[in-house]
Amino acid sequence: MSRYARQIMLPEVGPDGQDRLAQAHVLVVGAGGLGVPVLQYLAGAGLGRITLVDGDTVAAHNLHRQPLYRMDQIGAPKAQAATAALTALNPQVSITPVCAMLDPENAPAWVAAADIVLDCADTFAASLTLSDICAAQGKPLITASALGLSGYVAGCCGGAPSLRAIFPDLPERGATCATAGVMGPVVAAIGALQAQMALAVQLALTPSPLGQLVSLDARRWRMSSFRFDTAPEPARPLPFIARSQTRADDPLIDLRPEAAPFCPEARHISRPRESPS
Repeated sequence: MSRYARQIMLPEVGPDGQDRLAQAHVLVVGAGGLGVPVLQYLAGAGLGRITLVDGDTVAAHNLHRQPLYRMDQIGAPKAQAATAALTALNPQVSITPVCAMLDPENAPAWVAAADIVLDCADTFAASLTLSDICAAQGKPLITASALGLSGYVAGCCGGAPSLRAIFPDLPERGATCATAGVMGPVVAAIGALQAQMALAVQLALTPSPLGQLVSLDARRWRMSSFRFDTAPEPARPLPFIARSQTRADDPLIDLRPEAAPFCPEARHISRPRESPS
C-alpha cells in the first residue's frame, strides 16, 4: 500500500492531486519552531522538492519547540540537521539545505525557483522581504508568526494582497521568543496550519487560503479568521536592502540603543530612553 494512501483517498487529493504534490518545489525559510512542523508535514505529504534556508544552529534552549532535533545535534547547522531527519522520514522527497540567512540580495533567486514560499522566519525584515519579492514575482507566500500563547498564519501574494497590506504599520519595537517566550504546542499548531495552507495552494483547493488569515489564542482557547482579499497595499512601502547592496557613499545610521554600529562606517544615534513613569 502506498504511504500516501490515506490522503489519496480524499476527493480533494486523489492520484492527480498526489502527483501535483510530487511535482511541487517549495521554499521554506526557517527551520525553527514553525519550520519544524512545516517541514515534517510537507515531507510526510510527499512534496517533491524542498529548498530549506536557515543560517542558524541547533541550540538547547530551542528544543522545547523544535523536537525534530536531538541533544547530540546541538551546534550543528539547522538546515543540515533537518535535512538528515526529513530524509530519514521520507527519502522520496528531495531536500536542498542552504546554510545561510535570507536577505534582499539572495532571496529573489530562491523565490523564483519555487512554486510556493513558506515564511517560517522570526523577523519582520525576513517576512517583509519575502512578501515584497513574492508580490513582485506573483508567487504565493504562506507567512506565520507565533509568540507567547498566540499566533497567526496568512496566505499572501500570488494574486492576494501582501503582508504589508495586512500590517501596514509595524510596531515600533517587536517582541521575540527570546524576550517574550513561547509555548511549543502553540508554534506547532500554527506551523501545522501553515503546512495545510501550502498543500491547499498546491492542490488548488477552494476556497483558496490565499487572502485568508487564521489566528490562534491558546490563552482563551479561541480561533478566529478573516479574509483580506480587498486590503489595499501601502502607497510607498520602504523596501529592505542587504548590507552588500549599500554603496560606499551611502549614509548609514544605526538607531539601536543597545548595540554599537553594525559597521565602522555607520553613524550611531541613540534614541532618547523613555523616562520611568
